[in-house]
Amino acid sequence: MITSPIWLPATIVAGGMQAWRTAVQKRVSHSMSVNAAGLVRYLYGLPFALILLAGYEAVFAHGPLPVAGRWFLLFCAAGGLAQIVATNLLLLAFGHRNFVVGTAYSKTEAVQGAILSFLLLGERLSPLSWAGIGCGVVGVMVLSTGGKRMGPMDFLRALGQPAALCGIASGFFFAMTAIGIRRATHDLATPDPIRAALIVLAVTVSLQVLMQGCYLVLRERDQVPRVFAHWRVAGQVGLLSSIGSACWFTGFATAPVALVRIVGQVEVAFTFAFSRFYLGERMMRSEGVGLVLVVTGVILALAGAL
Repeated sequence: MITSPIWLPATIVAGGMQAWRTAVQKRVSHSMSVNAAGLVRYLYGLPFALILLAGYEAVFAHGPLPVAGRWFLLFCAAGGLAQIVATNLLLLAFGHRNFVVGTAYSKTEAVQGAILSFLLLGERLSPLSWAGIGCGVVGVMVLSTGGKRMGPMDFLRALGQPAALCGIASGFFFAMTAIGIRRATHDLATPDPIRAALIVLAVTVSLQVLMQGCYLVLRERDQVPRVFAHWRVAGQVGLLSSIGSACWFTGFATAPVALVRIVGQVEVAFTFAFSRFYLGERMMRSEGVGLVLVVTGVILALAGAL
């Protein structure tokens, strides 16, 4: 059920911020481990998340912070852990293919999210929205070929490659992240979805810093100095991550997970822009076709929700 029209602009902004953040984070990941690069996102994002919450509370919110349900922290922790795993898998996918293709594999999250949200949350979509999902999946398949001509069997064999496995697994855990965050926002006693989203963001990022930070100290202590050595670029990652997550969480609080994730595929369009102009990667003709299919899928899914 859509509870507020704010989900649409929030989701579009979230897609742009995520593509920008991922492009910057890919540069950071070249000089540190996957877990260290993941920690950068949360450690440097936490101050901005707290500033966003404090600013909203000071200007728009009234009264004390809303009461949280008994499962609130569990949902935040589960969503946060799923996001850590998803981010690490996405960074691993980048190690095998280029930026666009690595992101494309993770975009199977849209169909995975639709299925999981139906099974776990009982959310339903219209036939037109499902058609949009199908169109988007075909677009992702075209993008994942990296410009090579591949038949159906070739594509099935390609799914066994490390980049595909990491990307698809990343999409699954991103879908689980969305479900956990949606449940957490609904576990707060407030009618204000933006307030709920910002509270969940601050709590979730705090837990993520604790979880991934402890892992890094215990298992990859030599990486800790590198997290702080690249603070200039890492600060950009943190800012973009916080703004993007605040928008994603607002979308999850006000619309079905599957719909938010389908429309969120506009990130692929932003990804092409950053891939071409920020990272200097070439765009192939097949990738343009895949992009058109993904955007068409977004439009169909959105039409089905109206």
